[in-house]
Amino acid sequence: MKALRFDHPGKPDVLEYVDVPTPVIDADSALVRVRAASVNPSDVKNVSGHFSQTTLPRIPGRDFSGVVEQGPKDWISAEVWGTGGDIGFTRDGTHAEYIKVPVAALVRKPKSLSHEEAASVGVNFVVAWLGTIDFAQLRQGETIAVIGAGGGVGGAVTQIAKSLGCRVIGINRGPLDPNSPAGRRVDTFVMFDDDTVTRVRQLDGLADGTDVVFDSVGGIAFNMALGLAKRRGRVVEISATGQRRVEFDLIDFYHNETQLLGADSAKLGVAESARLMKAIATGFDEGKFDAPVIAQRFTLAQGREAYEAVARGTTGRVVIVP
Repeated sequence: MKALRFDHPGKPDVLEYVDVPTPVIDADSALVRVRAASVNPSDVKNVSGHFSQTTLPRIPGRDFSGVVEQGPKDWISAEVWGTGGDIGFTRDGTHAEYIKVPVAALVRKPKSLSHEEAASVGVNFVVAWLGTIDFAQLRQGETIAVIGAGGGVGGAVTQIAKSLGCRVIGINRGPLDPNSPAGRRVDTFVMFDDDTVTRVRQLDGLADGTDVVFDSVGGIAFNMALGLAKRRGRVVEISATGQRRVEFDLIDFYHNETQLLGADSAKLGVAESARLMKAIATGFDEGKFDAPVIAQRFTLAQGREAYEAVARGTTGRVVIVP
């Protein structure tokens, strides 16, 4: 089969378009023909050597949508989707014509999505679900502030929160695209700047802050996130943009009884992610969620260009179609 592979870290030009043996399955695995696979910023970081757990040589790629060609009889020809913090890191990933996955990882893709759309959902929605539902336990009627609402994860958090019947305050460095899933759903938009906390707390009913803060930026936004949380509010952190180490007022923190939660989707392998992908699939098929905006499509042979597009910060999802 054809695949993208790298045997040493570096810029996207270390990726090679190569012929490799098609994976051989056993009784506990299935062979999926990849119909589409997205390229995430974490894939670019992986190729650059950012993740110490990655073993080389490696086929990268976390998200996929495809068709089962070999495996349990009941799954043959089924359209499936998935993601995982192991594929592309410690097991070969999705930027190939085929991927071998555990049978426990098989999840039917939403009927409402094309393969390209389905391949664009995984990482963003899994970490959004993990932080919002599993960890922060956001409930109907609560208010959530989403820092980085214009990004992939922020958009997913916004959709999940609105599906629960929550009020969403979208925070971003620039205006939200009114045609994006987040742009259509946020109740109030607030610009990301030095006055963000003050402006949010001036909104009706938010003088004390929000119930939950989902900070998809982290680092430079960390103190803003703490400042937005009401007493006993829950703050979710998933990144550390621009600043790995942070300082904050510990007395204010414990007086506010803030709950600080870290969420890392990379800790969930492709089999462990299946539970979340099933729940997310239901949301799409029930019309609660909208498909991400696909910005660019590339063939597998154009894999380097796909990675370079993501490295440049392309707005919208970048998809490889083998």
